[in-house]
Amino acid sequence: MEEYAREPCPWRIVDDCGGAFAMGAIGGSVFHSIKGAKNAPKGLYSRFLSAGSAVKMRAPVTGGNFAVWGGLFSTIDCSLVYIRKKEDPWNSITSGALTGGILSIRSGAGAMLGSAIIGGVLLALIEGVGILFTRWSAPEYQQQMMPPEDPAQLPAKENSDSSKPPSFGSVGAQYV
Repeated sequence: MEEYAREPCPWRIVDDCGGAFAMGAIGGSVFHSIKGAKNAPKGLYSRFLSAGSAVKMRAPVTGGNFAVWGGLFSTIDCSLVYIRKKEDPWNSITSGALTGGILSIRSGAGAMLGSAIIGGVLLALIEGVGILFTRWSAPEYQQQMMPPEDPAQLPAKENSDSSKPPSFGSVGAQYV
């Protein structure tokens, strides 16, 4: 099992729920202040008041919606870690799909399926990008991609005659 620098599962749920609320409340404040100012009557003072009023009314709701999503996602993720006895990207992808499906349960089976697919695909993209960044930033990968400083460390060419093409057996022979 891989070790992550995360809280143990019961506390992870609370941590993720609070983090999701904060992210939703901050993002909701920005979004609703712009929307409130845009829909306000002309005048700087009325735009400012309308933006503040919109933030006061809608940003906590947006934060709460994010908290519900984050708490449910984290609960499912912790359950999958407990059931599967391993922590890998499949847990997050499955958690995203199940969270999307559960949150749209009141809209019917078609909406549940669509939301589950979207949740799974989004989490697969997020996990994939995370894996790529981790691999690209790893020192072993960077060392592999750099050419050796000593030309003697370069693989020897088997075909010294440049007039004829390499044979099938010699194409990947130096890498085996």
